Amino acid sequence: MKTKCRRIVTFFISMSRHVPKYRDHAARHGSSRGLLAGCTLVLTCCLAPLLPLAEANDADRISPIDIRQVKVEGPIGRRIDATVKNNLLVLDINQDYVQPFRDRNQQGGFIGAGMLVDSIVRFAAYTGDEKVLALKRHVVTELIKTQEPDGYIGLMVPESRMWELWDVHEMSYLVLGLSADHQFFGEEKSLQAARNLADYIIRRWVAEPEKQLGAGMISDHMAATGIGSAMLALHQQTGDARYLDFCTKTLHIPDWDYPIVVGRHGRIGGHAYAYMSRCLVQLRIHQLQPDKKLFSQSRKALDFLIQEDGLAITGTCGDFECWHDTQAGTHGLGETCATAYLIRWLDNLLLLEVDPRYGDIIERAIHNGLFAAQSPDGRNIRYYSPFDGPREYFAKDTYCCPSNYRRIVAELPGLIYYRWGEGVMINLITPSSTTIKLDEEVSLDLRQETDYPSSGKVLIHVSPREPATFPLKVRIPGWCSEAKIIVNGKQHGVSAAGYYTVEREWRSGDRVELDLPMEWRLVKGRKAQAGRVAVMRGPLVFCLSRARHPELANADLRLITLDPSSLEGPVNDDTVRPGGLACKVRAWGPGVLYPFSKAGLRLTLTEYPDPDGELVYFHVPNPKAEQFVEDELCQK
Repeated sequence: MKTKCRRIVTFFISMSRHVPKYRDHAARHGSSRGLLAGCTLVLTCCLAPLLPLAEANDADRISPIDIRQVKVEGPIGRRIDATVKNNLLVLDINQDYVQPFRDRNQQGGFIGAGMLVDSIVRFAAYTGDEKVLALKRHVVTELIKTQEPDGYIGLMVPESRMWELWDVHEMSYLVLGLSADHQFFGEEKSLQAARNLADYIIRRWVAEPEKQLGAGMISDHMAATGIGSAMLALHQQTGDARYLDFCTKTLHIPDWDYPIVVGRHGRIGGHAYAYMSRCLVQLRIHQLQPDKKLFSQSRKALDFLIQEDGLAITGTCGDFECWHDTQAGTHGLGETCATAYLIRWLDNLLLLEVDPRYGDIIERAIHNGLFAAQSPDGRNIRYYSPFDGPREYFAKDTYCCPSNYRRIVAELPGLIYYRWGEGVMINLITPSSTTIKLDEEVSLDLRQETDYPSSGKVLIHVSPREPATFPLKVRIPGWCSEAKIIVNGKQHGVSAAGYYTVEREWRSGDRVELDLPMEWRLVKGRKAQAGRVAVMRGPLVFCLSRARHPELANADLRLITLDPSSLEGPVNDDTVRPGGLACKVRAWGPGVLYPFSKAGLRLTLTEYPDPDGELVYFHVPNPKAEQFVEDELCQK
């Protein structure tokens, strides 16, 4: 028996050489116990594509922290502030969002008023700003005034109601936004209006079973994207089983089983945002009525993204709103709605599974794809955020992408900290603070002091109001091979990517320091980007802006070849964000015979949210050189 065990351990040790991020796990924990833990992690990593989604046990279960208990600074905090001050508060809300509901003269279309309400409610709860609170009260009051006796709030003339696109979509998000107003502010009028509107939808749906949304031109999950989340939110606020039953027994969402469809064709079954939205509803139903089959669609989407090239290096997915796996990054890449729902869906998976991979993808998506969808000053928002070619801002403040952008930015404070068993987990590294009740008697003040993602230096202040013993769990990002953890000035351990836990008796003034070395990575491109590399540091992707290089005004940027040995930096660059970074690198221009000619171009690469960024992947002289690495988020 001992011989067999030794052989198994030897096998797993050999396997661990191929999984660098788990290599030091056994040594970190010491002796046979640590070795077994390390082997277990290696086995988990190697078999991950084959294993079903596994829910965390009760001791490891996590729960979100209310956004009202969190304050955020740094890049995330600045985006929240910019979205509120320079976007939300300057919208022409009466004209663009309220008047169409007073007129009710349309035969089709979408405004996104419910999405707006949902974001305003959350921004008001988070900021406590009187201007935002007043705006919330105004918008909600004016929209409720338009509600008809049968419960309808919408844009349409009577003959177009319910079944024309996108009436159910619009109404569903209004139910969601009004329910949020009750959740955060206890507004009974909002809750009653939400119930009346939801009841209108249910009555029409049940009374006319032969009808199809949009005459069946598009898939059902796309035609009614927001309906499941809306009904579950209302169920949560009222406890009324009718809204849950509508999802499970009328819409049959638990039985929804749809393949990953690549491309935009037919009934648009591959609509990425709608697909992830439906997966999200299944996960939320599972939390109410546990059933493992409710994970199956999420497994399909995860495998497609991580194993089958569906996730772009910028943390975005989709082309012209639909699933794509070519790794092409041109005009239609990365719909903002899809980026928002990717983050939201992965957060719900994190709640169920406590898997650090989800935090890694969320972090990548926020700092790259999401922030690239907004101008640095916060005013303008994009529909798509491609990495190959120029980007454009969306012409309107209404519609789905601007509205979904505001929603997800308003949710970001809730993605940083979580309750984990009897302790706390830090998911996102960012300057921020929170106060958490550990039990009825003890509260914890937790604060992160860092300039992340500019550097990997993080100081965590852990200050319970009185001494308390509990675990503090920190996500070590997937790009980090060896993090150093110091507690109160003494080295506590060294950790590869994953979770690191410090459990002790904590006292006010305790400090945990993280040192996450940030090396430059030249990441290999896949499929359409084969033979090219992208430049990364930490979670940040860097890009080339033609506007910064007048000498490239008429050049085909795709034909530029980098000299990897010449990479310099990081250097300070505040043009994209305060405290931002850039790097310098030499390159050969289009048609120059490398390496015998001088690399005459001196390029500055900036962070991906650079509004003028046009290129992420570059030719290199030897694309198979050992210095180039695979994307740690998409290892096959």
